[in-house]
Parts: sequence; structure tokens; C-alpha cells
Amino acid sequence: MNSLKKYREKLLLSKAELARKAGISTLTIDRVEKGKNCRLETKRKIILALGLKLSDRAKIFGTER
Repeated sequence: MNSLKKYREKLLLSKAELARKAGISTLTIDRVEKGKNCRLETKRKIILALGLKLSDRAKIFGTER
């Protein structure tokens, strides 16, 4: 499981806002928040859209690689 929803809500961002910033669909954000797998590139876009560094990926996606 990941912490995307918790972190997104902490920043007061809607799914649509995050999706727009990341250049991906709202449906993709929804799937990732539900713990579904996604491409590494998608994770990268989400992390950067949240204003984090790629090295901070564990804050959102845990210790997975």
C-alpha cells in the first residue's frame, strides 16, 4: 500500500489537480491510491508533481523499488 492519498490530502490537492500537474489521468491517480501497480514513469511524474525529490519516493510508495 502507498501513502499517496494521505500525502495528496495533506497538500489539499484534489485528484484532478494532482493528475493535471503530473500529466496523467485522474483514473490513474485513483488506481495508484488504491494500491494498484503502475509504471515507474508514472510514479516519477506523481512524485515530482507533489513537489518531492525522486529520492523521497519512499514517502509515497514505501520501500518498494
